[in-house]
Amino acid sequence: MKTMETFYSREELKHLGIKSYGENVLISRNAILYTPELLEIGNNVRIDDFVTIGGKVVLNNYIHIAQFCGLYGAEKGIYFEDYSCLSSKGIIYATSNDYSGESMTNPMVPQKYKPTDINAPVRLCKHVVVGCMSVVLPGVTIGIGSSVGAMSLVCKSLEPWGVYAGCPVKRLKDRSKKILELEEQLKNDCI
Repeated sequence: MKTMETFYSREELKHLGIKSYGENVLISRNAILYTPELLEIGNNVRIDDFVTIGGKVVLNNYIHIAQFCGLYGAEKGIYFEDYSCLSSKGIIYATSNDYSGESMTNPMVPQKYKPTDINAPVRLCKHVVVGCMSVVLPGVTIGIGSSVGAMSLVCKSLEPWGVYAGCPVKRLKDRSKKILELEEQLKNDCI
């Protein structure tokens, strides 16, 4: 099978019910879009096989969502700024049950018995990369230029330009800002 046959064509994208999308958008035919009417996609975005997207999700420009990822935006939403990506099997939640015992859990229980559910937006700022099998919880903002290592748990917001890893994540060192120069080169090449 040719590579392009694994992605929806531009014509087919029109029929998926996506709220908005730009140019050079590649969405795998094996991706699951539960609420396409809440999905906003910029330019140069790729969504790979077996990605599940539900709720409000905004993907700006030059975004990659790798195989087997889950984006659960609910009402508050998940926001990817330019040049950010989520590696294979990464999961981002903008909603979660309260596991403290103060509230019941699971989607089959009526909402009135889950008064302390957690609902808060998640933001991946520009040039953020989240490593494979990592989990990002509601209310987190990952600061510009930061990277999160594989199999990490992100349960609090992260400062810009850091390399983070662990369960829960810890800042390991500063991240290089060379990518800002490369971004400028890319912009110049596209003119």
